[in-house]
Amino acid sequence: MKTNSAKAWLLASRPKTLAGAAVPVMIALALAWADGGGAAFRPLPAVLCMLFALIMQVDANFINDYFDFKKGVDDERRLGPKRACAQGWVTLRAMSKAILLTTALACLVGLPLVAYGGWAMVAVGAACVLFCFLYTTHLSSRGMGDLLVLVFFGLVPVCATYYLQLHVVTAEVVTAAFACGLVIDTLLVVNNYRDRENDKMKGKVTLVVRIGEKATEWLFLALGVVACLMGVVFLIGGRPWAFILPLAYLALHVGTWRRMVAINNGTRLNDILGENARNMTAYGILTTIGLLL
Repeated sequence: MKTNSAKAWLLASRPKTLAGAAVPVMIALALAWADGGGAAFRPLPAVLCMLFALIMQVDANFINDYFDFKKGVDDERRLGPKRACAQGWVTLRAMSKAILLTTALACLVGLPLVAYGGWAMVAVGAACVLFCFLYTTHLSSRGMGDLLVLVFFGLVPVCATYYLQLHVVTAEVVTAAFACGLVIDTLLVVNNYRDRENDKMKGKVTLVVRIGEKATEWLFLALGVVACLMGVVFLIGGRPWAFILPLAYLALHVGTWRRMVAINNGTRLNDILGENARNMTAYGILTTIGLLL
């Protein structure tokens, strides 16, 4: 592959991960539309929230690619998909510039949200940028990655996006945010489950390394089950379809769990990552449709 080519940058951006950024915003906007109606819906902040989330996801991917290579995490023993810096597809100098560019672009896109949500939005955006760096450089190797996913792929995007529409955050929104974070965390769990042996050798203490193989398998299953059970809040709130439709996701999740346990280790777990991304997207779409119905 030609160094720093368009194809190289596309692979470095990891398009399949973008669903994890889009799903929380999508669910929050559906909730806001269901609660406030079309007349109260604000299109511009909705678009800006989605763009900010997507750009920050690409930024996080670039940061992960750059620092994991510098720390020696991405070597010949890596089981996951090949990374741009490690393969020489993108130079370190170019990646460092790309990180600065995507970080600046995310800030530029997010700044106008101050007009809709006040200066608190600056604090939210700054936290997103800060922890985007801290995740790869410090926190992921200390078993805190799953907590960050729950916060920054659940609570923050769902609650902030909803607040920018209706200037309030309800218990139903917080519950939906937690459920969304649990679903997206399944992606990280599979990733760390695949890399558990290599992470041990590298001294990277993920949650999977801490609790072990069997407990992780049950954790993966529980994340999807609990997320769907939390949908009862929609049933109680008179939105039955928002509870019923995501049960189809649960069926997909259980099937993926069974295949993950059967495979157990090796590069075939990359197929499980693909399945899980599909499941996660299905959860977002089904929940959104259920809320709009």
